[in-house]
Amino acid sequence: MKTKKIVTLGMFTAVALTIFVVESYFPPIVPIPGIKMGLANVVTLLMLFLYDERDSFAVLLLRIILGSIFTGQAVSFFYSLSGGIACFFIMAVFHRIFRGKYSILVSMLGAVFHNLGQMAAALALLRTSGVLFYLPVLMLSALLTGFFTGCVALGLSRRLKKLGYGKMTGKENH
Repeated sequence: MKTKKIVTLGMFTAVALTIFVVESYFPPIVPIPGIKMGLANVVTLLMLFLYDERDSFAVLLLRIILGSIFTGQAVSFFYSLSGGIACFFIMAVFHRIFRGKYSILVSMLGAVFHNLGQMAAALALLRTSGVLFYLPVLMLSALLTGFFTGCVALGLSRRLKKLGYGKMTGKENH
């Protein structure tokens, strides 16, 4: 692996981890468990938009593992991993299907599947269907936060491309 790539992946991982840890100290935006902005997903989206799926997935996994260690939330690791993997794979699939277009929609789908992944984790851990009561609210919040993070990631990716970050494929990503 080239030095520039290692440094870039390390930089994006550090940024994602910092955002994740800082966001964990924010008070909840609404008094419903599991709803937060998901700002660290901006970095996952940037990696997907600017680099490739493998690099994006590596940064996501490192952020989840290190974030769980740094915040001391062992139980949240399972939720983060379930949500993160579901989110990532749906975003990667639709990013390919849309050929780099509709980035905000890709983000919104990712947020929805992140919540679905976390819901699956909650069902597995808690073994009660009572958690499904939160599903409609989680889906609405996912659409709103996914829209926001998608807008931020799209704007940042355009600026970072101008600064020379990302693969230069000759085709427009967004």
